[in-house]
Amino acid sequence: MKDAVGNVQRVVVLGGTSDIALATVLRLAGRRPGVQVTLAARPGERRAAASTSLQSAGMQVSEVDFDATDRTSYERAIASCFETGADVDVVMVAFGLLGDQERAWQDVDAALELVQVNYAAAVACGVLVAGRLRAQGHGAIIAMSSAAGERPRRSNFVYGSTKAGMDSFYTGLGYAVAKDGVQVLVVRPGFVRTKMTDGLDAAPLSQTPEQVAEVIAAGLLAGRHTVWAPPTMRWVMSVLRHLPRSVFTRLPV
Repeated sequence: MKDAVGNVQRVVVLGGTSDIALATVLRLAGRRPGVQVTLAARPGERRAAASTSLQSAGMQVSEVDFDATDRTSYERAIASCFETGADVDVVMVAFGLLGDQERAWQDVDAALELVQVNYAAAVACGVLVAGRLRAQGHGAIIAMSSAAGERPRRSNFVYGSTKAGMDSFYTGLGYAVAKDGVQVLVVRPGFVRTKMTDGLDAAPLSQTPEQVAEVIAAGLLAGRHTVWAPPTMRWVMSVLRHLPRSVFTRLPV
């Protein structure tokens, strides 16, 4: 539970190896020792490295097995996070899959994998986490959406469609749980230079995980429901969303 001056004391990260999520945890914790963090992710070197990094910053870190393709796994992981330890202040829904975009619109299995991870599992986890936070009577969900969900683009429309659905769900969830003392913050970053985008050409207005973390922390503190990273991405996507199809399809996006 948050301390007397509103500092976050316990954070759960679903997708505990996410570069953006880890940067956000560091930003929320600041230099305060003893902040409790649970990393829910697949076991392996990446999770171990993330845990070590946070521990070296003075945090108390626990690890939970989590697989977004396995309902039993994520149901068990979320139950474990809430049934052990103190109340949870913040849950980050930070897992996601970019996939091979050319394969995804031509291969059923590839398309459904993106749907399962980015949409179906994200919705299921949102339902489970919201129920737990409502029972507590407080807490926040940070849902990692994407600017790609604003308008389908030729280059990544399968990924974008899953983020559009996920975004819509968490936006609506925020309306539904506000009366229960629960905040839902939907984060819409543009291109972020992370492990997931390694090897791709950086788009204009690209960000680092640390820059996105700053936007998230500010939005959480201000009680916002939606943030864009960088903030100017909101206006860029607004313009793109309203362009006529004949113009939009000529753009190299």
